[in-house]
Amino acid sequence: MAPASLTSLTNPFPPASPSARCRRRPEAVRPAGRRRSSPVKAACGLVSRRRAVSEMAILGAAAASCCIDLSMPVRAAMLEPDVIRYRKLDSGVKLEDVVDGEGPEAHEGDVVQFNYVCRRANGYFVHSTVDQFSGESKPVTLPLDGKEMIRGLKDVIIGMKAGGKRRALIPPQVGYTDESLQPIPEEFGPRRSLLSHAKEPLVFEVQLLKVL
Repeated sequence: MAPASLTSLTNPFPPASPSARCRRRPEAVRPAGRRRSSPVKAACGLVSRRRAVSEMAILGAAAASCCIDLSMPVRAAMLEPDVIRYRKLDSGVKLEDVVDGEGPEAHEGDVVQFNYVCRRANGYFVHSTVDQFSGESKPVTLPLDGKEMIRGLKDVIIGMKAGGKRRALIPPQVGYTDESLQPIPEEFGPRRSLLSHAKEPLVFEVQLLKVL
């Protein structure tokens, strides 16, 4: 979403209509050359200037809270965000159990079927096996070994039970170190998008469907 601009913001505190004291009154005809400022008029002008300054300050604060620093996603991509209630594995993977499954537990060497959503560390979507519009899914079936599956994802799935869900931050050194490693989209566009971010941490949300 594009950042809000100052011109698109409306003032949440519109200026009030002038009070009865500040309304212009018809003045009596004075001789030429004599001009006198009214104390009430001067006071109203001071209040008006103070109100304008106050409203500009409020508007500036609102704009600052709505605007997005475009440099933040770049910095966020270089940092590893903390995952709430996470566990850090020896491989450097940080994971969180979102849903505990009730089926058989996955062990190294098992063949598993699962769905996943892959995002960059700053939250930008990369790829998913579940279509976000139709809900149709194309689960992945892979053996839990280091020959076909990226090591980080293997470490995430080991210990999961069928029906369970985990969210994990996978560092690049146990991610797509080789373009032949799975899971990877078959379509050219999503495949290129995923590999273009292979050298940065990736967030995977995994749902284990079956242990075959």
